[in-house]
Amino acid sequence: QLQLVESGGGLVQPGGSLRLSCAVSGLALDYLAIGWFRQAPGKEREGVLCISSTGGSTIYANSVKGRFTISRDSAKNTAYLQMNSLEPEDTGVYYCAAEPNLLVIRLCVSDDYDSWGQGTQVTVSS
Repeated sequence: QLQLVESGGGLVQPGGSLRLSCAVSGLALDYLAIGWFRQAPGKEREGVLCISSTGGSTIYANSVKGRFTISRDSAKNTAYLQMNSLEPEDTGVYYCAAEPNLLVIRLCVSDDYDSWGQGTQVTVSS
């Protein structure tokens, strides 16, 4: 059974940066697709940035292209979401999710993920 523990959220001013971490236990990252999702108040959960188990395919939400990147550290079995040039519209609860054997076309479909982190709040405000 997979367990995901997130960290790194907080309050940041517009234009600032944050890095979220997602520590995974139960299976090596090399076998897992990783998705980062967020949910803003009053809005549905949306896929932000998702990566295939091989790292060969990545899907970005249009709103974060050029600002957010995803990376993985196999030695630590941890995935990261680096968020730069943050905007107030990036405010929300961010979740990481993991799932083995996902098709690339389904990487950012939240219903296809069974394992989720607890969520971490990101607030972008001056």
